[in-house]
Amino acid sequence: MLSRGALRAHLLAARLAGPVATSREESLRSYRLFAARDPRVTLGLDPEWAWGERDLIALMADKCGVSGDPDHVSGQDVIDPERTLSGLDAFAERLATVARHKGAVLIGTGHPHRLLGFYAELADALSAAGCLVLTPAQGRCIDITTRFGLRTYNLEYVRGVALVREPGVRETGCETGVHTHSPLPVRIALEGVAEAGSPVPELVIGDHGWVCGAGQLGFDAIGLADTDDPALFVGEAEGRVSVAVPLDDAVRSDYYRPLTRYVLNRACLSQ
Repeated sequence: MLSRGALRAHLLAARLAGPVATSREESLRSYRLFAARDPRVTLGLDPEWAWGERDLIALMADKCGVSGDPDHVSGQDVIDPERTLSGLDAFAERLATVARHKGAVLIGTGHPHRLLGFYAELADALSAAGCLVLTPAQGRCIDITTRFGLRTYNLEYVRGVALVREPGVRETGCETGVHTHSPLPVRIALEGVAEAGSPVPELVIGDHGWVCGAGQLGFDAIGLADTDDPALFVGEAEGRVSVAVPLDDAVRSDYYRPLTRYVLNRACLSQ
């Protein structure tokens, strides 16, 4: 079993925590946009509380370990690895609970190029434990507003993990997919669950709009989030996201493998 100390060292070496690639400028911009309720950063969450920029800085300092000084406006963000480890422990606890119940799960990512492998290993382990890994609304078209205008994508599944692809892409098993923050894919997937009469997911796992969109609809949701994704941490603070794990969500995909091993071992789901 990968020890907590070994994983802490890996987090720092891979820059998943400690000084990360996300800049302070990027994060502050996201906090300003969130305070203005810009849907590009609220990710499907409709906050109940009033969140100003300084409130968000204080929240992210508490949840992630970034600087709580509003006058700190440049440089690289810093994530406290202890907060990442505590988040992974809580994440693993939720996986263990759903596995004990053999509950249905829905897994999706807006970061398929980086995080597909992480989620696919979770899907394999949960399926082996007797959980139903849902794949609703396969192939459904979704219109998502992007910085390039309205784009139509297809909802697809790779190894039990939902992602969106451009129409015409049919590389089964390939990690090709679109980076998106939109909550529309999870909404479409959940509509597909209802239409098919499938079991309702006991847990939704993912990032970006997958977590916030599901949490906003009242589903138990857990996921990973970077320092420029305040929505997941606001959702956690307001009680609509069960677990938000702070880490850099855009490093090399193989750097997440030790996290997978750690989480599955903690959840007693190692195969």
